[in-house]
Amino acid sequence: MVATRARIAVDAMGGDHAPAEIVAGAIRAKAELDVDILLVGDPDQIRAATPNEENLSDLKIVPAEGTIEMHEEPLSALRRKRKASINVSMDLVKQQEADAVVSAGHSGAAMAAALLRLGRLKGIDRPAIGAVFPTVLADKSVLILDVGANVDCRPKFLEQFAVMGTVYSKHVLGIEHPKVGLLNIGEEASKGNDVAVQVHQLLTDHPAVPFVGNAEGRDVLSGQFDVVVCDGFVGNVLLKFAEAVGESVLQILREELPRGLRGKAGTLILKDNLKRIKQRVDHAEHGGGLLLGVAGIAVISHGSSQAPSVFNAIRLAKEAVDNQVLDRIQAQYHKVAMPAADGE
Repeated sequence: MVATRARIAVDAMGGDHAPAEIVAGAIRAKAELDVDILLVGDPDQIRAATPNEENLSDLKIVPAEGTIEMHEEPLSALRRKRKASINVSMDLVKQQEADAVVSAGHSGAAMAAALLRLGRLKGIDRPAIGAVFPTVLADKSVLILDVGANVDCRPKFLEQFAVMGTVYSKHVLGIEHPKVGLLNIGEEASKGNDVAVQVHQLLTDHPAVPFVGNAEGRDVLSGQFDVVVCDGFVGNVLLKFAEAVGESVLQILREELPRGLRGKAGTLILKDNLKRIKQRVDHAEHGGGLLLGVAGIAVISHGSSQAPSVFNAIRLAKEAVDNQVLDRIQAQYHKVAMPAADGE
């Protein structure tokens, strides 16, 4: 089968720095990645945000009207603003005019729009945003889900997150024997609130989840786990704290290393090392999280995303398309979540 170029619909109006930074990231992606970009939003604002309009010549602009503001309730706003950029972006995937959506806008609205327009995978009650974090071990990452889609979770939702995380880690990230942990305040099975205790038992009993126990906060980036499951409230706090730690480390390095002649010389010597440090801890290098559980590929990027993060979010979407993430998760989730139906 001949590979086709991934078509990525980019919500140009979503995010703190839209549309300028979103468009800049999309322009870079078009230049460096083998993708077709559909910029969704107000054409006049998109063009006004681009210093050199010639850069837009290879990008298609799809008109939309308005965006979902952060203070708005997602469902009512989506119904009221049917031509909002996130709605139009999801419709492009539904109509098979795009293969994936990237948005740095209202994450709740992005999830709701995906559910309303794309639907959910069979057997999934709630989708989850899966974000890949670096760990202290070189070339090893950890998938954390949910990091913001579901503030309140029932035990069965977290069980489903664990199944999807297992499938994603094994078949997309290439981890043959992933280790799944439940984020908790202690290692013991009896620790945590009622939901955590129930989920611990569900994962212990689940034949398709390689559950190795609770993961405390200090364990998340240790490299001991390949998948860590939590609700979206805790996961989003964890995500933003980790981002802040990364930014703080980079800021400290920028301030301390160049001090004095020795510092300046050391900075030059360590230039390549510092670049690798930045790549490991800077959240912009990761782009965003894949919304797992919906019947379409959607990447939800950080609300504060600037051009580098948007570029990497588009790269993540392209990789998801190229690696047939949706088909793999659908097939594998059916196998592991409903073994009786398969005669296993």
